Amino acid sequence: MSVTLADCSAMDARDTLAHARARFSIPADVIYLDGNSLGALPKSAPARVADVTEREWGEDLIRSWNKNDWIGMPARLGARIAPLIGAAPDEVTVADSTSVNLFKLAAAAIGMQKLRRVILTERANFPTDLYVLQGLEALLGGAVALRMVERDALETALDRDVALLALTHTDFKSGAIHDMRALTTAAHKAGALALWDLSHSAGAMDLHLDADEVDLAIGCGYKYLNGGPGAPSYIHVARKHHDAIRQPLSGWMGHAAPFDFGEHYRPAEGMTRMLCGTPAVLSMVALEEGLKTFDGIDMGAVRTKSKALGDLFLALLDMRCGQFGFEIACSRASTHRGSQVSFRHRHGYAIMQALIGQGVIGDFRAPDVLRFGFAPLYTRYADIWLALERLAAIMEAGTWREDRFQVRAAVT
Repeated sequence: MSVTLADCSAMDARDTLAHARARFSIPADVIYLDGNSLGALPKSAPARVADVTEREWGEDLIRSWNKNDWIGMPARLGARIAPLIGAAPDEVTVADSTSVNLFKLAAAAIGMQKLRRVILTERANFPTDLYVLQGLEALLGGAVALRMVERDALETALDRDVALLALTHTDFKSGAIHDMRALTTAAHKAGALALWDLSHSAGAMDLHLDADEVDLAIGCGYKYLNGGPGAPSYIHVARKHHDAIRQPLSGWMGHAAPFDFGEHYRPAEGMTRMLCGTPAVLSMVALEEGLKTFDGIDMGAVRTKSKALGDLFLALLDMRCGQFGFEIACSRASTHRGSQVSFRHRHGYAIMQALIGQGVIGDFRAPDVLRFGFAPLYTRYADIWLALERLAAIMEAGTWREDRFQVRAAVT
C-alpha cells in the first residue's frame, strides 16, 4: 500500500504536537532533518538575546548578576532540563561543554571508587567521549585504565575492577539505544557507577534517570534542546551522591563561598559544586529560550511521534528508493532506535550534498552513512514524504554525480 502526500498531511492534521512548530523559525524552502545535530532557532531567541545584550548588559551592566539573576542561571536552566530527563530539579545544573562535564564526572567517579580503577565503555562510543576518557587515562597514568569492548560484551566485562560504566544512550551513527535501566542495574550489581551521555536522546524521547537509578549524566544543549550552536551542556548527579562527589575542576563558582575569596577551596552544597568558571550568560539565555519550546509538552507524546516519523521514513525509503543500493544502518524496530534513521551508500557524501542542494538538510557521517534526525516539536510527516520524493529524484537523475557535490567541506 502506497503512502501519499495527502496521507502525510492528514497525519500532521491529527498530530497533537503540531502546534509546537510555530515556536521555531524554519525557512519556508527548507526541510530540516538535522535536529539531532543542531536544533532549529526558537522564534523567541533573537529578541531575548538582544534584550539581554542591550538592556541587561548594556544598561544594568554588572548589576545584572543580581538584578537579573545571571548568577542563578545554571540552576534555573537545570531545573528546566530536569523533567525532560526524568530527574529532580536539584539534580541538574548547566555549565561548560559536554566534553568538560564528561571529564569532571569520570574523574569524580574514580575518586568515589577508591579500590577500583577501570572505566568501561563500548568501542563504538561517541568519539569525543572516547577521546576525553583516553585523556583522563593518560593524565592519571596507572590510576585509571580505560577498557573498550564491543556492545554485546558490556555486561560480561563488568567485573570487580570496574569503577565506572560510561556510555552514550543513543548511538550517533546507527541511532541504536542502550537499555539504560538494565545496564545501570548491571553496573550497580557489579559495584560500579553508571554515567550516561544523553546528547542524542534528551528532547526527543522520554527519559527516566531517577526511576532507572542513574548515578551520573551529561548532555549537550544544542541538539534536540534547541539552545543554539555551541550551547552549554548540562550535568546530572543523583542526589544520593551530592555529599560524596568531588569534581576535579575546583573553580570559584563551585566554591561554598565564592565571594569570600578565601585561599582554600571548599565545595558548595548540591549541584553548585559541579560548576567551575563564570556562567556563559549570552549562551545560556539562548538555551533558556530553547528549553521554553518544551513548555506544556508531554515527552511520551514526543517519543511516540519520533518513532512514527522514523517508521514512515524507512517505509518510504523502501518504496521510493529500494533500487538504488541503500543499506539500512539503523534498527527497523522503533523501540530500539533513537529519533533518527541512518543508511549507507558508497557515494553517501555526494548524495547528501545533492539532497541539501534541493533543500533537504540531513548530514553525513564517515565513511558512508547518511543520517536524518527528527525533532518531533517541528518535524512534520509531510516533510518526510517530500524528503524521500526529492531523494528519489536525485537518484533517478544521477544529480549527485555532479562535480560540485564531490568536494568535501570542513564540516560534514
